[in-house]
Amino acid sequence: MPTTKTRTRAAHLGPERRRPAVLDAALELAVDGGLAAVTIGSVASHLGVTRPVVYACYADRVELVTALLDREATILKESLLSALHSSGGQSDPETAFVTGFRSLLTAAETRPSTWRLLVSGEPDPAVSTRFRDVRAELLDHATTWIGSAVSRWWEIEDLDHKMPVLMEMFMSTCEAAIRSLLDEDQAWTPEELGSLVGAATTRMFAGA
Repeated sequence: MPTTKTRTRAAHLGPERRRPAVLDAALELAVDGGLAAVTIGSVASHLGVTRPVVYACYADRVELVTALLDREATILKESLLSALHSSGGQSDPETAFVTGFRSLLTAAETRPSTWRLLVSGEPDPAVSTRFRDVRAELLDHATTWIGSAVSRWWEIEDLDHKMPVLMEMFMSTCEAAIRSLLDEDQAWTPEELGSLVGAATTRMFAGA
């Protein structure tokens, strides 16, 4: 008698327990093909489940993508703030910057897909908009944090006027360091790259 191939049933998980896996699948698809590749169907296929399973977690594609961007933006924000605060209490500026960059790059190495969503190629406009808001918030926080330290370490003439330029250079350096770490053609460890970039950033501020 002919046999019928049946689809394997997904493990019974409630929406709350399944949502992280759904977002992880969406992230992989977004990194490989951009946000346009993230659909209810593609996520279901990636997970090997039916569409209703994904719909039980998120009502539609818009809700799914929004949840993904919110989660990844929060991870980026927490990682950057943690790296910034890890440099606190250091009396030597180079040690402080090296410590901060090593912490940031270790976070990027631990969760590379989150960072690739932001720094690889030309991000989707939705990604750019969401992370631009996070970047602006972090810039304000970093300016206050670093500005007070810079005032202690160096006597920079007209610091208030120079600080916005210095901080834009600092943020761009953070992004460039992460991009270099994630570049598979380059062989960097967070410790090595953090030492290089931290020392160079110290000289940038000192030179001001």
